Amino acid sequence: MSGNLEWNKIFGAGLATVFTILVVQQASGFVYATKAPEKMGYAVEIPEEGAGGGAEAVLPPDWGTLIPVADLAAGEAAFARCQACHTVNAGGANGIGPNLYGVVGRAVAGHAGFAYSDAMVAHQAEDPTWSLDALDQFITAPARYVSGTNMSFAGLRDTETRVNLIAWLMTQGSIGYAVPAPDPARQPGLAIEGEAGEGVTAAPIDGAAGQPNIESPAAPPASDSAPVGG
Repeated sequence: MSGNLEWNKIFGAGLATVFTILVVQQASGFVYATKAPEKMGYAVEIPEEGAGGGAEAVLPPDWGTLIPVADLAAGEAAFARCQACHTVNAGGANGIGPNLYGVVGRAVAGHAGFAYSDAMVAHQAEDPTWSLDALDQFITAPARYVSGTNMSFAGLRDTETRVNLIAWLMTQGSIGYAVPAPDPARQPGLAIEGEAGEGVTAAPIDGAAGQPNIESPAAPPASDSAPVGG
């Protein structure tokens, strides 16, 4: 008889332990209950360029003023983030993206041997060649400028970095591409006598020295239909 009582005590102690654990779990779950947010993450408001509410429109760079003073070493350093997909040497192989030798002034989707996306091919109707403005807008936000492009790079939002990069790219096979004259319309508040561009000479990049040749006569703009450097 006493043996049965001992087993009953053991069994009762086990049940009491299980019951205590369940009660503690339920109580702690009630006290420390968390409510899942309706939307994951944090919402960050980013104003659209040119939108209302006092947002300032962003002017395109004044190439005639900025290219001659661009930091070519910084531009070469900026290209390091492009090397995973692009080569830039003359005759270089295509990678994930096309070789970029002579890209400034080259026909859009015009590098032989590279399979461009349908979106980039269609973009030829809007930008026949990679002008300075077209390159600048594409590098700023590739997917926004050419919707559907295969280029997954997020873009460079810093204007100075883009100018330095494009100036350096000009020294890589595009030294014949003429830089336009300084444009007062792209320099808010700058007072210049005479008509815009009057008496100002375009400055082609001097490939030997890597600096603008400001004494050279203005070269005619690159043809929109002829690729430069392939």
